Amino acid sequence: MHQQGTKKMNNAFRRTVSQCGTHEFDGRQRVVIENVAPELDGGKYRAKAVEGGSVVVEADIFVDGADTVCAELCYRSGGSADWKRIPMEPAGNDRWRGAFTVGLPGTFYYTIEAWADHFLTWKKGLARKVEAGQDVSLDLRTGAQFVDGAASRASKADAAKLKKFAEVLRSGKAEKSVSTGLGPDLGHLMERYPDKSHASVYEKELGVTVEQKKAGFGAWYEFFPRSWGSVPGKHGTFEECRRLLPMIAGMGFDIVYLPPIHPIGVAKRKGKNNSLTADPGDPGSCWAIGNGDGGHKAVHPELGSIGEFSAFVEEAESLGISVALDIAFQCSPDHPYVQEHPQWFKWRPDGTVQFAENPPKRYEDILPIDFETDDWQNLWIELKSIFLFWIEKGVKIFRVDNPHTKAFPFWEWAIASIQDEHPDTVFLAEAFTRPKLMARLAKTGYSQSYSYFTWRNNKHELQEYLGELTSAPLKYFMRPNFWPNTPDILHEEFHSGNRTKFIIRMVLAATLSSNYGMYGPAYELCEHEPVAEGKEEYLHSEKYEIRQWDLDRPGNIRAEITRINRLRKENPALQQTFDITFVHIDASPGQEHGQLMGYVKRSPDDGNIILTVVNLDPFCTQNGWLRFPLELFGISHDHRFAVEELLTGNRYEWNGEWNYVEVNPHTMPAQIFRVLLS
Repeated sequence: MHQQGTKKMNNAFRRTVSQCGTHEFDGRQRVVIENVAPELDGGKYRAKAVEGGSVVVEADIFVDGADTVCAELCYRSGGSADWKRIPMEPAGNDRWRGAFTVGLPGTFYYTIEAWADHFLTWKKGLARKVEAGQDVSLDLRTGAQFVDGAASRASKADAAKLKKFAEVLRSGKAEKSVSTGLGPDLGHLMERYPDKSHASVYEKELGVTVEQKKAGFGAWYEFFPRSWGSVPGKHGTFEECRRLLPMIAGMGFDIVYLPPIHPIGVAKRKGKNNSLTADPGDPGSCWAIGNGDGGHKAVHPELGSIGEFSAFVEEAESLGISVALDIAFQCSPDHPYVQEHPQWFKWRPDGTVQFAENPPKRYEDILPIDFETDDWQNLWIELKSIFLFWIEKGVKIFRVDNPHTKAFPFWEWAIASIQDEHPDTVFLAEAFTRPKLMARLAKTGYSQSYSYFTWRNNKHELQEYLGELTSAPLKYFMRPNFWPNTPDILHEEFHSGNRTKFIIRMVLAATLSSNYGMYGPAYELCEHEPVAEGKEEYLHSEKYEIRQWDLDRPGNIRAEITRINRLRKENPALQQTFDITFVHIDASPGQEHGQLMGYVKRSPDDGNIILTVVNLDPFCTQNGWLRFPLELFGISHDHRFAVEELLTGNRYEWNGEWNYVEVNPHTMPAQIFRVLLS
């Protein structure tokens, strides 16, 4: 009967293990490990990190009863089978935390191992009994058994030391035995050889995608090469655009982003200001890709050759700038794919191909690709090959147009397989769409994401939105990239042409987020005329015509952009997004409440602390009393410290947590302080 009952019990255990998908069942593994973070969708997706960065892992870890728990964070690179281990530390309420540093771009894996440490449990009990004056002779003999066990796991030299400690515990000399059992020398040796015979291991190995540093920190500058010809009105070339690169590097930008550089369709070509009819000589929209000169693997003949494009990329790299290329998976009616692969498009009952539309808007110059085609495997392979083609030409960063209108499974496959071959590639999702779609794109592999920053304009909206982005789970996988403008978007806040407003939004984008960008010439020149009242589109949009830009036009904000980009590079606190604390500011009497916004960022080691204060009012000086959160740094509320205002070089002595600030928008609508606490 006993054997039959045991057999039934073991079978039940096996069924449970099979259903859970856990490791081989062992009822002596008593420690519970759950609520691990980051863990995305049960481990289906990976968290993100940048090379040389830190990955913080947390979990709820506990055991039945009063045993002392120990836990280790285990991690390895994708190319190694050997796990490295670091101790995890209690963070309160059975929550544990550990962190590991990642290396070069690629994949890292992590899991958690935890066990009930009987020696530490014994040691705590011994201390309590000694304090209570109880007889501990038997306890000392029990402790000796734990030490003997460690000796059996130790190196030869350490085993000899442990055996001597065990002899002392058994000696019966109470005072010496107790001091040995509670002393640090034995403790350090026992930490080195814990008893993990019944350790629990978390049921999953979780992954983190490690990307190049510009995935985590960078300033983007967008311009249209065709507008930079040396002869006014003539189509620009890659060779002519090379003269812009020193200026862009001098402004402190890290990435030059080019809209599509491919041949442009002729059929249904758009004219100026998005007119449905093009005049002779109109260049058309560069997002209407493809004509008889080629498609996504060709360059517009007037821009130059593939070789001249590669020379442009090399010149940029020599100045520390990466070139980002726009990838738009759509075609003009003239694209070679339409004739060669008609099955990749939708055809209407009258035999014409379906163009893009968002009723009542019609985009007859653009044909969407049908991701439900029966020939989807060949379609996927071809689209992936477009990325690989440009990677061979030196491009490692891609801004992808409207990725939310393409199949999610394609992105999951394409990005993963590309990064397996080229782990230093970066993908930016241009998807101003519903939050869950944006999040899904980030999970499926996009390194960065466009965001709603453009439409978050007052203090409450900005703080609420940053709170969302910097909280779990988004902070584990979605890196926002803040753009105050794009060729498609001229927010109504800019329609007045107020120069200070342009500076305010630039400072916010550059200091709230580690990644930000701008549609360059238009933004630095404070271009502000909409195509019509109430429309968020530029008059004479560069999307549809060749423009001439005078970069030295009076009123430009190039100097302010350059100063902010320099501060970003000099201060590690500004090179991350997710450690941000908004501070409380009480407006002075007569001042408008909510127009001063302040926030603190700090580097991982607290060696660099930056306080930014922005006046959101472009017209009036605002002042008030700011509370600096000294408690974040374990410092008393009345601590005296210094701050250095980095834009002016002025230094101030602050007395305690409350201090006066005043920001005049007519000189500079922001103050950026380096906080010197010691």
